[in-house]
Amino acid sequence: MRAFGKFVLSTLVAGFLVLAPIYLAALLLLKALKSLIDLVQPIAKVLPAWLPAEPILALLLISILCFVTGVGIRTRMGQAIWEHIEKSLFQRIPGYALFRSLAQRMAGKSEETAWKPALAEIEEALVPAFIIEELDDGRLTVFVPSVPTPFAGAIYILGPDRVHPLNVPFTQAVKAISRWGSGSKDLVAAMEQKGR
Repeated sequence: MRAFGKFVLSTLVAGFLVLAPIYLAALLLLKALKSLIDLVQPIAKVLPAWLPAEPILALLLISILCFVTGVGIRTRMGQAIWEHIEKSLFQRIPGYALFRSLAQRMAGKSEETAWKPALAEIEEALVPAFIIEELDDGRLTVFVPSVPTPFAGAIYILGPDRVHPLNVPFTQAVKAISRWGSGSKDLVAAMEQKGR
């Protein structure tokens, strides 16, 4: 009964960690649209009445702001400003670094070594894992996810001889975990190819 309660709790937490950012992003977008509708009303009155101009113009304005911000961040000065804001404000928010790293991995845009798919040797078995960091002495911190919730699990510190990095995308490893191990043969094959 205790194991079932732990499973239910870890599954609820994992679901929350996936759905909460999506929900908050949707709320933020709706709030931004609502506040910008007042700003675009004078322009909307010029357009035909049959066109839902206010929400379209508000969404267009948000898209332009996102684009301009993206262009600004790609400059050297914009990158420096963003890094300062991120370090002084966002890094203090619990879970921000985790969500940022996961979002970058899911989008395939991360160059970090964190969350690199691997197979770890635990109790005479290979288990899907993610390399989180390398310690100064060469050992690795690995996260071994629970099945089928890849964002809940256990942390291990293992020697490099017990951790086998995989040459597969992050999303492929997450998919195998969330499908109760279906597709693990591809993970093992990626490990075996590295060893040859």
